[in-house]
Amino acid sequence: MALIILIVVVFDISEKLDDFLAKEAPLKAIVFDYYFNFIPYFVSLFSPLFTFIAVILFTSKMATRTEIVAILSSGVSYNRILVPYMLSATVIAILSLYLNNFLIPHATKQRIAFEDRYIRDQFYNRDRNIHKQISPGNYIYLERYATEENTGYRFSIEEFNKGTLYYKLMSETIKWDSTKGHWVINNYFIRTINNSEEYIRKGARIDTTFAFTPKEFGRKDNTVETMDYSELNSYIDSERLKGSDNIEASQIAMYGRSAFPFATFILTLIGVSIASRKIRGGIGMHIGLGILISFSYIMLMQVSTTFAAGGLVSPLIAVWVPNLLFSILAWYLLKNAQK
Repeated sequence: MALIILIVVVFDISEKLDDFLAKEAPLKAIVFDYYFNFIPYFVSLFSPLFTFIAVILFTSKMATRTEIVAILSSGVSYNRILVPYMLSATVIAILSLYLNNFLIPHATKQRIAFEDRYIRDQFYNRDRNIHKQISPGNYIYLERYATEENTGYRFSIEEFNKGTLYYKLMSETIKWDSTKGHWVINNYFIRTINNSEEYIRKGARIDTTFAFTPKEFGRKDNTVETMDYSELNSYIDSERLKGSDNIEASQIAMYGRSAFPFATFILTLIGVSIASRKIRGGIGMHIGLGILISFSYIMLMQVSTTFAAGGLVSPLIAVWVPNLLFSILAWYLLKNAQK
């Protein structure tokens, strides 16, 4: 694990060194704000894979030295042999769950803040014809939003009561006043409907607040990665309320934070079942077979989540399908393992 992280860090430094120098990133910020928050993500990402390889390497050595046969011959059951493996897998899985849901999101938040300051170029919102539901029955529309100016153009907001429009505001521009914390609306037109009566009001400027801020139109890249478990749940509920068309990606991220640590148990069982049998080729054959299975798992996970992102499969099902299929494989291998 330490070796692979070192290699990743070296390659990342070589790729981003020009950006560090060009924007004069201080060494302290590079080390503590970026790389110290960069490492936990890769530790969690690789932990099931390296646990799997470690199980195969360790168990294969025992099998090669005929230690597994000796243990079984002494009357110890195969299930008893599995106990220390599963206890260790439990510790690793709990640690991974904690990292994925609490520690890594906050570390990622600091890492992305560093990237926004020293690596990435300024973000420009290029979306056109933006529609959002900001609360039940309240909808906004903007032709475009300029993030560098915090200004929206051709803005309108509509409020409905039981499906009936009763309030509509339209304006040429809407600008965020960061000092006062409210929106400034220019050249506005307000239409209020009360049963059969209609009131119209015009003006040059009005200061007001809405249930949204400029963050709604800012950079969305990696937003989900910066949220812990409770924040992500709240965010998904909020996006569902707004009618977001990208809610599946957030759900995949949330379900994956628990599904991937659970794979530690499955891969551990598969690793023990494969490596506990003494075969020709020894450790090399076991490791080769183990790597093939682990990459098959990763590929299946990618394929299933792609279907979920396209709305073809439920995100919950897509994320857990690889675990279900490999659980069946683990059961089969365990059933036929040398006992």
